[in-house]
Amino acid sequence: LGSLFWFFISFSSTFFFFYVYIAGTVQDLFEATIQAGLADRMFRLLVMKPLQTEKLEGLEVKSLSGGELQRVAIVICLGTPAQVYLIDEPSAGLDCEQRITVAQVIKRWVVSHSGKTAFVIEHDFVMASAMSDRIVVYTGQPGIECTATTPVGLVEGFNTFLEMLNVTFRRDPENLRPRINKRNSAMDRQQKANGQFYLFDLVDED
Repeated sequence: LGSLFWFFISFSSTFFFFYVYIAGTVQDLFEATIQAGLADRMFRLLVMKPLQTEKLEGLEVKSLSGGELQRVAIVICLGTPAQVYLIDEPSAGLDCEQRITVAQVIKRWVVSHSGKTAFVIEHDFVMASAMSDRIVVYTGQPGIECTATTPVGLVEGFNTFLEMLNVTFRRDPENLRPRINKRNSAMDRQQKANGQFYLFDLVDED
């Protein structure tokens, strides 16, 4: 028996959802789905190498962990030629360092190298801060009315959003993950006084 593998691939404005039972290795899967990508030196350098999929190529697909499957799926998605890529929560199953790597890979390959567009649905602040250039902040009442602001820079956008929530974030110096400051703590008060509701530089916890 093979493994149940799910793909979401976008070709221009046409979307394909399909399930495939995979019997074989990761290399077999790549050869069956992204032959052009495998032959592209830049794809191997900018996508496959940072995602470390070469270590997985000899493994049976059915033996992969959730995080390994996620990286394989991302490689297949990015290795499929498209004008627009729709990627839903690429951070799922990945640790913090891998999330940052995936964000950099998507941005570098899709936008910088290929000149294409990527729509990424993501709830993780690490991914959002690593992948975004501009932010649109929405205000209003859920289900009633909504107003979209003009796109702004990353720092301004994050600070505006978090100020609305009256919440401050810092970056953990060890694992890089954003952490919410305790309300009215020294760090919380200091960041609010400085208008820095989200710190992009690493800081030690006060």
